[in-house]
Amino acid sequence: RDVNDGIRRRRECLSCNSRFTTYERLEPASLFVIKKDQRREEFKKAKLLSGIRKACEKRPLPTGIVDKLGDDIETELYSKGKAEIPSTVIGDLVMEKLKKTDYIAYIRFASVYRDFTDITALKREIDNLVNDDEPETESTPTTQLPLMPAEDLETAAKGRQRSRR
Repeated sequence: RDVNDGIRRRRECLSCNSRFTTYERLEPASLFVIKKDQRREEFKKAKLLSGIRKACEKRPLPTGIVDKLGDDIETELYSKGKAEIPSTVIGDLVMEKLKKTDYIAYIRFASVYRDFTDITALKREIDNLVNDDEPETESTPTTQLPLMPAEDLETAAKGRQRSRR
């Protein structure tokens, strides 16, 4: 029987005839990360999750979204079928997923990952984020929980439109 990325089997001991359960799980091949200084380090999902958690800290995100992002990124890395992956590929994947999830977490992660040296570089990134979304109506990513109830949000938007006129 399939259970959580593995197989559960009921077995019987041949000598004493007692029954027991075993869980079998496929252990993926080791994956190494090539750092910016060309060092190689074994991929650690905990380290990936730590970075994503810091970016998403105190954000109104659904429970389990960080773990799901980590799982998705890890699956994508292993599916590439390579033994070594540059850290830039991982960083870009995280940024892509965070951009779809929560804009503030995206900017937080980008500020560390892209190592912004001054406020103008950060402003440029925020402007790019805003310009990417202009064709669409003002919306938040679908996985982000609203900060205000929908009715209050509509009232605030109507008031903002009146004040612009």
